[in-house]
Amino acid sequence: MAKVSLTCMCMIQDLKTNKVLVQDRVLDWKGISFPAGGVEEGESLVEAAIREMKEETGLTVSNLRPCGIVHWYNDKTGDRHLVFNYKTSDFFGELLPETEEGKVFWVTPEELPVLNLSDRFIDRLPMFFEEKNTERFQVWNESGYNPDIKWF
Repeated sequence: MAKVSLTCMCMIQDLKTNKVLVQDRVLDWKGISFPAGGVEEGESLVEAAIREMKEETGLTVSNLRPCGIVHWYNDKTGDRHLVFNYKTSDFFGELLPETEEGKVFWVTPEELPVLNLSDRFIDRLPMFFEEKNTERFQVWNESGYNPDIKWF
């Protein structure tokens, strides 16, 4: 039976400094991306994003705005992995310098392309900053990722 995996990612933006919060991930997909984590049983997507931001950054977020879905489909097993992307500039609390997932720190959007980003994360940045696509779809299997990426 095919499996479905749900993850939420959130870009937290400080409008006073024009910086966004990133995480240098050491587990799962390594490298710099926005904080993210899995949706737990019985949890809504927004609740999962709020919980994950608190766990991974120490910050409490609110007023999350959806900005797209990343959808990977395994054409051999039928498995799907969906990442629901959000953004917010409404947050409070004390930033944790590091968790088991990795260090968290603020950067300007212009700095992002030159950082050691997680694999394929740079492709998602227009979803967060330009709001021009709502879905990124890509096929993968044990042989790797199909280079044909569809944007909707």
